Amino acid sequence: MTNFSLRSHAKRTLIGAVTALVLVSGLTACGRPQHDFGANMTAEQYTAQRDKMVDKLGSKLDLNAEQKKLLAVVGDKMFEQRAALIGKTADPRAEMKALVAGDKFDATRAQTLINEKTAAIQAKSPEVIAAIANFYNSLNPAQQQKVRDYMDGHGHWFGRG
Repeated sequence: MTNFSLRSHAKRTLIGAVTALVLVSGLTACGRPQHDFGANMTAEQYTAQRDKMVDKLGSKLDLNAEQKKLLAVVGDKMFEQRAALIGKTADPRAEMKALVAGDKFDATRAQTLINEKTAAIQAKSPEVIAAIANFYNSLNPAQQQKVRDYMDGHGHWFGRG
């Protein structure tokens, strides 16, 4: 990996984190109740959802077998990052509720949570970025243009149906 400026690395980390959030949200939204968002998804359930997403996106982009494998790796790395972000807690929402459970907001615990989540994102982002780069760089120019068109709002890949 070449040396990147801090600014470039921060941008890539942010892009990786946002992309992870979008992909995981898209994966968990498929076939799951809207109120759950996949918070309790097992590895087997995730694999089934990932495979469904890879097939759906594969047909939209006309991916070959190798590209589908690379896309699956992207999903796996994002799932790992999401698991690291959630941490060991069984109920992340309970942690947030605990911040406002008393008569004063627990700012110290809130800062600790933010630091933990930031560290988790920073630790896993290089793997996510590398997986995304490998996948995107494997696309031909027409496939890359389809991705750019989608990002410009000209596509609705994750619609139900």
